[in-house]
Amino acid sequence: MKRAFRYRFHPTDAQAAELVRTFGCVRKVYNLALRARSEAWESRRERVGYGATSAMLTGWKQTAELGFLREVSCVPLQQALRHLQTAFVNFFAKRARFPRFKSKRKSRQSAEYTSSAFRYRDGRLTLAKMSEPLDIVWSRPLPAGAVPSTVTVSRDAAGRWFVSLLCDDTVTPAPATADAVGVDVGITSLATLSTGEKVANPRHERRDRERLARAQRDLARKAKGSNNRARARLRVARVHARIADRRRDHLHKLSTRLVRDNQVVVIEDLSVRNLVKNRSLARAISDAGWRDLRGMLEYKCAWYGRELVVVDRWFPSSKLCGACGTVAAKLPLDVREWTCGCGAVHDRDVNAATNILAAGLAVAACGDGVRPEREKSFPGGRRSVKQERSRPPR
Repeated sequence: MKRAFRYRFHPTDAQAAELVRTFGCVRKVYNLALRARSEAWESRRERVGYGATSAMLTGWKQTAELGFLREVSCVPLQQALRHLQTAFVNFFAKRARFPRFKSKRKSRQSAEYTSSAFRYRDGRLTLAKMSEPLDIVWSRPLPAGAVPSTVTVSRDAAGRWFVSLLCDDTVTPAPATADAVGVDVGITSLATLSTGEKVANPRHERRDRERLARAQRDLARKAKGSNNRARARLRVARVHARIADRRRDHLHKLSTRLVRDNQVVVIEDLSVRNLVKNRSLARAISDAGWRDLRGMLEYKCAWYGRELVVVDRWFPSSKLCGACGTVAAKLPLDVREWTCGCGAVHDRDVNAATNILAAGLAVAACGDGVRPEREKSFPGGRRSVKQERSRPPR
């Protein structure tokens, strides 16, 4: 399989200047091609593909206004056109929105090089138009004998430089185990496992909220366009990067442990996009990173030969009694423990995780469905849509 290995590097002044020019040219070519394709469709109902935009790029380089495009490697420019083509394919397949223009400040600054535009020998990577190799911090080794097929160079808002090397790699499946676990995500506890374990929520954003607010107030006082404002913006970006890095590191460690110790991992299908519409909980939900955790579990289970089962979001995991199967009529969020009519006392989160595991094992064993009969309770389905938008997290 193809795997990308990301490393930080420290460019020289000449390398940084070359990469900044390349980023600007990539962004310019992407926006020009997007405008040309959009205008062709709006005015003539004509679809312009990658081949036509590639020919346009050749013409743009010959003009006096866009002659600076010849100063950088042509490969990242061609790759930008390929990325635009992929964006349109995803749009027409209804997998994504209509492509948007790239912004100098808001869009990700990156450039992709194929094998014809870089040289990788003995752990030294040299890009086109550069005489010296990049000073890469090799935090982990590449797979033995791996040869990068593409290299992507990027710079984040905090000013850090990264290089991502795409290589062919073989992942060895983890040893089989008979264990299975159900995971119920939350805010008070980031994850509650069916084993009864509760993983505390680090609340990374809350821990750095005062530092972030101070940096943002300092940024608001600076005059727009000044060097002081640029430095203040960089300080804000560094605080955000610190929060994001710590959150990502914690989620990686949690997801790796769940995949390593269990053959089957069962989670609940939560619509995070709808949940964050609750203004009282949006900040806490975003800080928890539920969607990132699910994404990590998905690809790590695929890598290591594990099974990930996703239970329907309407499954009443919290209100369902794990002892007798009775569903409670109401269970407000502030009720963390409840007693069923059968006498069983439940911890809300542990009971939810246990029910999620039972439902997931039923799906894995016989394909049994766990989707509740919404039509009987909500005729026409309208109320089910409304509930999906306003349903608070467990």
